[in-house]
This record gives sequence, C-alpha cells and structure tokens, in this order.
Amino acid sequence: MSNTSLKTASVLAFERKLDPSDATFHAGQWAARDSAASWEPVRISTKSVRGTISNRLKAKDQDPARLDASIEKPNLQTVDVAALPATLDTLKVQFTLRVLAGTGTPSACNSAEYQAKLQQTVQGYVQQQGFAELGLRYAANLANARFLWRNRHGAEEVQVQIARLRNGLAETTWMFDSLAQGIRTFDAGNTDLQALGALIADGLAGRTDPATNRPVHVLLQVTAFVRMGMGQEVFPSQELILERGDKSKTLYQVDGVASIHSQKIGNAIRTIDTWYENAQKLGPIAVEPYGSVTTQGKAYRQPKQKLDFYTLLDDWLLKDKVPAIEQQHFVMAVLIRGGVFGDAN
Repeated sequence: MSNTSLKTASVLAFERKLDPSDATFHAGQWAARDSAASWEPVRISTKSVRGTISNRLKAKDQDPARLDASIEKPNLQTVDVAALPATLDTLKVQFTLRVLAGTGTPSACNSAEYQAKLQQTVQGYVQQQGFAELGLRYAANLANARFLWRNRHGAEEVQVQIARLRNGLAETTWMFDSLAQGIRTFDAGNTDLQALGALIADGLAGRTDPATNRPVHVLLQVTAFVRMGMGQEVFPSQELILERGDKSKTLYQVDGVASIHSQKIGNAIRTIDTWYENAQKLGPIAVEPYGSVTTQGKAYRQPKQKLDFYTLLDDWLLKDKVPAIEQQHFVMAVLIRGGVFGDAN
C-alpha cells in the first residue's frame, strides 16, 4: 500500500559507486607488451598551423570577391597535439577503478522516513534481481574498450588486460580481444566476462569476503593496448577553456602525461542503457536521469514518456508502482552513477 504522506526529500544526494581514476597514455611496441611498465609517456606538444576558411558563410559573405578576400587572410591557429613517437606503434591507456558498496544509501538526505523507504526498496531489488545484470554490462564496457573513445576507431588491434589488485598485486587477471567484443550488445556467453561481472556485482552489493570477513574490496587496474601505427596521433581529453587564450585547443595532461578525464572514463563504463524507447536504433547510451546524449543535443527519456529517472523513482517509492525489471535496472544504475536528486519544489 502506498504511503500518501511520504514526500521526496528536498536534500537528497548519492556518491558514485564506480570510481575511476584518470587514464594515462604511454607508448611502446606491440610486441613488447610484457615490458609495458617501462614504456615512455606520451607528451603533449604545441604546433601552429595556417588553416583555411571552411566554416559555413553568412549570406552577406557569399559574394565571390568577399570570399576570395577572406581566403587570403591567414587563419592562424595554435593547438595542442599528442602522438606516438615515430618509432613506436602502440598506445597504452591505463587507469584504476574502485567498485563501492552502499547503493541506495544517500550521502545526504533530510528525511529519515524517505531514506528508510529508499533503502527498503533497494534491498528488495538486490534480493530479487541482484547486481548481476548491471555488473555484466559494466564489465562488457571494460572488455570492449569503449573507454578509449576515438582511440579505438580504426585501430589494428586492441587488447585489454584487467587485473584485480590486492595489496597492490594482481590477484586475478583477465585478457580480452576488444575488437572481438561488440559495443552494441552485452555478450553474456563469455565466461571471463561473466567472472568479471560477478566480481563487480559483489562489490556493488557489499558481499562479505570470507577471507577477511569484511565487505569484498574491488579495485581493478585496467590496461588497454592499442596498435595504431608509428607516429599516429592519439586523443587525450580536450580541456574546456572558458577564457580563450592563445591556443584554440588545449589537451588534458597529468604531470606532463597525456590523459583522459576520469569523468569521461566513467561515462563510457556506464554506457549500458538499452532500456529506453527505440534503443535498437542507437544502441547503448550513458545512464543519465533524462537519457541525455549531449553530442546529439537530445534526451531519450523525456518526462512525458514517464521513463525518466525521477518519474520512475517517485512512482516506485511514493506510489508503490514497481517499474518493469529493465527500468528497475535503470533506476539502480542512476543511483550507482550518483548525483543530487532532491525535490525541486
């Protein structure tokens, strides 16, 4: 029976439960992957180029004489670039990923009654569904190297090694041929993928580790090797510069090493939502409350469709309208993503 007096907490926030680090870039030879610990960092350099006028012109600028005059002007640009050395053919991208328990336990909530109902609901989900489906999907996005973004495109070979670390050492290691892994589907038939997914699920559920009698600690080291070709350009994250200076493009680096933002790694790992309408056309999108895809300027979970996170959560908690199983997975994935979800009224 629904509790008509229960209201959404005005202060409600969740910490993320999948916590990746930044990913750093190193360069080496494909045949020397076993000695990758000594590979050299990929550095970011700057170059200045003269560009051409190629943007769409306003009607008043389409006069041939004005266009010729515009083309004669130098379009000078200074940009950051990152590339493999001319003698090395393989990019190594490495980061760590922590999997944390406590899904459904808010980091801030100003309503004890709401928090109790929330935790009761999450516990019910865990007992009936568990985190197996979500764990498998997160594991698939590690195995298929979706986190490489543009660096994955056109690569000759991509291999991902995932090690579970204990006391700083690799206890278990899985290896995947990433180009053989699909990025539109989640293959449940791969036994290594199942094992990795089960470990992530255990970490999310906070299962007790019999060896330590404490909640299982899941720390993964993810290493991707991408055979791209000698001297080829690589693609770290691009910095958002609010006040433009001399450079028109600034790339991200950590201690002088080209890197990808941890937020971009997290976005790739949580690209598991295939439960929105017409998902068969676009494939998985990142788990977001409104199913937003910024590169398309589109939200695939509009409130009118009643499939956005807030409608599903409110119906589930306040009206006891249990969503379909796939939408339950979506709601839990948003809680794992974390964020601030308090009532706006």
